[in-house]
Amino acid sequence: MFEHIFASLSAYDPVIIYTLILFIPFVENLFPPSPSDVMVVLAGSLITKGTINFFAALMLSAAGCEIGFMLLYYIGLQTDRKLIHAGKLKFISQESVLEAGRWFTKYGYALILFNRFLSGVRAVISFFAGVSELKMKRTLILSSIGSLVWNAILLGLGVLFGYNLSAIDHFLSTYTLAISILTLLVAAFFGIRYFIKKKG
Repeated sequence: MFEHIFASLSAYDPVIIYTLILFIPFVENLFPPSPSDVMVVLAGSLITKGTINFFAALMLSAAGCEIGFMLLYYIGLQTDRKLIHAGKLKFISQESVLEAGRWFTKYGYALILFNRFLSGVRAVISFFAGVSELKMKRTLILSSIGSLVWNAILLGLGVLFGYNLSAIDHFLSTYTLAISILTLLVAAFFGIRYFIKKKG
């Protein structure tokens, strides 16, 4: 299954793949959750085929993350704290305001560095980094380092994935067969038990 998907993806123009590598991580910052991490891993698998280059993919994926992060940071920077605490912004709950405040009080700039590793709250962190008026230069440097490390890991996983497609396919086929047999046995067990109880 994955070998077929891999072959299909390899046939795409590298320009299209690079564009997606840049665009999808950017969009994920604005509209979470999105499958940006999965897409970067898939892109990494294409490196083994020579379709794309590791360094170019790393720079573009990190750039996409960073542009999205800094856009939300800037929006947060322009947002009046009073509006947030007064509950005037309907898309931000008071709970998230208080939680973000606690995070930044406790962890400060460390949250920016590890932002990419906190899937699901990345957009909240980047927005509240702006609201909290963290220094732009330091925020940019730390978030860039975090983006580069995170995307390097994802692309590395993609490379491992690309080199082990047949093994992964075999494992998933075996796993799917085992689960199917187990499901049939459980269904048969409950079916037989139901009929025995009904007759009794």
